[in-house]
Amino acid sequence: MRIKKKSPKPSSKRPPLYFIGYRGAAPVLDELGIWYDREYGGPLNLRAETASPESWQATHGPWTAHVVMPLPATHTAGLKQSLAWEHDQIGAIAPSIMPPREMPDMILFAARLARGLTLLTQGTAYDITTQQYVNPSDWQDRPLTHFVMADHVPVMQADEDQSDRIWHYTLGLSKFGMDEFETFSPRGLPDSQAQELLRETMSELLGTGHPLKVGNQLRLALLGQSIEIANYRTAAPAGRTLSFREIRLVL
Repeated sequence: MRIKKKSPKPSSKRPPLYFIGYRGAAPVLDELGIWYDREYGGPLNLRAETASPESWQATHGPWTAHVVMPLPATHTAGLKQSLAWEHDQIGAIAPSIMPPREMPDMILFAARLARGLTLLTQGTAYDITTQQYVNPSDWQDRPLTHFVMADHVPVMQADEDQSDRIWHYTLGLSKFGMDEFETFSPRGLPDSQAQELLRETMSELLGTGHPLKVGNQLRLALLGQSIEIANYRTAAPAGRTLSFREIRLVL
């Protein structure tokens, strides 16, 4: 994980990235700290708020996240039903605010905390942006030793209604303060080209931190191809309205 000199701005008001469902008591601070230091080298500094011991500030180097274990009942009314959970308690993890270029390490830090709390409680993490459930066994295949795009931003696909096209789109770039990307391919063709195009576009833009506007082009060095932002629109693939920028190959 890269270490930057610039310190983030801690914020408990940022929407959480993860909910953690669990039974019984939350791990004590020392337990999470020991686990984190063993897995990722640490040191992880954890500080509980004096007036709210269930609210923690977690810091590793310049990266900071706000953790609440458990959330008060006023914040979870109806949440267990909407998530179809049987867990007694629900916690939340919200990373600090950083510029888009600095966000990969911050997102990685939040995911590491979610992994640790899920393993220590034998509970379930819920990625709010991608709407993915992650159980302890799922985290075994996602060690999070370094930033891997697929751990945080899956590439999805869906059939377009009354169309001969397949819709391919990212789901998770909004974590980084960016619009999602989409592209379309004729029905019946392999999905690999469209998925590779989306992944390489994400990697290039996260490296620069600069968004592209409609009409802008970007050279994808690894693919030896260029893409153009052809359109901008909103859509709700998972029941939540997101902004999308359509990419097309420049022929």
